[in-house]
Amino acid sequence: MTDLYAVMGNPIGHSKSPQIHTAFAKITDQEMLYSAILVPLDGFDTAVDDFFRRGGKGLNITVPFKENAWRYADQFSARAQRAQAVNTLMKLQDGSILADNTDGVGMVRDIVVNQKVAIEGKRVLILGAGGAVRGVLQPLLEQKPANVTLANRTVSKAEALARDFADLGEIAACGFADVCGEFDLIINGTSASLAGELPPIPASCVTAETVSYDMMYSNETTVFNQWALDQGALKTIDGLGMLVEQAAEAFLLWRDVRPDTEGVMNAIREDCRR
Repeated sequence: MTDLYAVMGNPIGHSKSPQIHTAFAKITDQEMLYSAILVPLDGFDTAVDDFFRRGGKGLNITVPFKENAWRYADQFSARAQRAQAVNTLMKLQDGSILADNTDGVGMVRDIVVNQKVAIEGKRVLILGAGGAVRGVLQPLLEQKPANVTLANRTVSKAEALARDFADLGEIAACGFADVCGEFDLIINGTSASLAGELPPIPASCVTAETVSYDMMYSNETTVFNQWALDQGALKTIDGLGMLVEQAAEAFLLWRDVRPDTEGVMNAIREDCRR
């Protein structure tokens, strides 16, 4: 019997998850069917109930339902507990629902393994203080950077997030205009690139050794990464690798096998360019 999996969101038509997980299933010889489900904004619990009632095994959750998924679940991985938002649900044998957040471990794997960029001992600047950033902080801090600075338009939000994760490493908060010093790694966790905008941070934080990472991905260089290149950054990376790697982490949770991601990443990138 073919096992059922899906991604739920609103909107959902743009999602690459079906393409990614179908490729993973083929690579690993898994009998599974993965689809995309558009969920009404007020219908998340009903949609999930229906999916699992029909025999569904696991779900990926995308915007705007990650906090809904947190409230829906019965059990939580340590990283989901920290993030208080989840992107992966799995039905256990006893019928309970396990929640996980694979975004952060996916991003870190993309940076460290795929891109060969060290985080340990580095000065890291993260832009934004929303759910996307909250979801990646634990795995990033576990890499033991020298320090992390959270910069956000609303300083109090960044300060609250820094307090929540202060037990995991040296982490500070400030407003965009107050960013000072030079950084080895700058991670854009805002959605500004989608609107063709830039977080207003000073150019002085970029050096010839800086790596810029935009969680957004695009057929072209993202606005933020182009800005970093213009300031002389060493290297820029977009979020496609994070997308594929977080999917691989969910696949590992569901199927107990980790698919090779390189070929899938290259295929998705080529598809985006068409």
